[in-house]
Amino acid sequence: MRSCDAVGIQDIHVLNSRIPPHRSWGHKSSSGAADWVTVHQYTDALSCFEVLRKQYGRIFATRLTAGSVPLLEMDFTRPVALVFGNEHDGVSPEVEDLADGHFLIPQVGMIQSLNISVACAVTLYEAFRQKSLAGHYNRRSLGDSRYQVLLQHWSRERPLEIKGEKD
Repeated sequence: MRSCDAVGIQDIHVLNSRIPPHRSWGHKSSSGAADWVTVHQYTDALSCFEVLRKQYGRIFATRLTAGSVPLLEMDFTRPVALVFGNEHDGVSPEVEDLADGHFLIPQVGMIQSLNISVACAVTLYEAFRQKSLAGHYNRRSLGDSRYQVLLQHWSRERPLEIKGEKD
């Protein structure tokens, strides 16, 4: 969540079919980033992918296979949803089939995997680099109505504190 917030990603979509949906997200592990990003939870892949496809068009999942696109060859200047599997099993066979393609983070070590938070951060910062070079951060990407809703929510949840200023 911290990595998503750091690069300006507002929406995180969580697919979890093994345990009940979370009621809240760990403030200790995310350093409060859960207050600033919007988490959407799903219990089945089809409904999750239906929403992702409508919002982003293309969906790429992490997968270590010969047909996977190396991260540095991905085009992040066009809308894309990225799917990361869990650290033990990766993405499910169903998710592999639903994705439009697969990508991998090239590595030269023996383990050939990163934990999910590191893999996500590495990928997001490559996307951030490409989008920055393309000028995507020179303009706001949220629509006016969503922007206003988020501003109202954030101002209710977290009053603005300006340290060092006196009344």
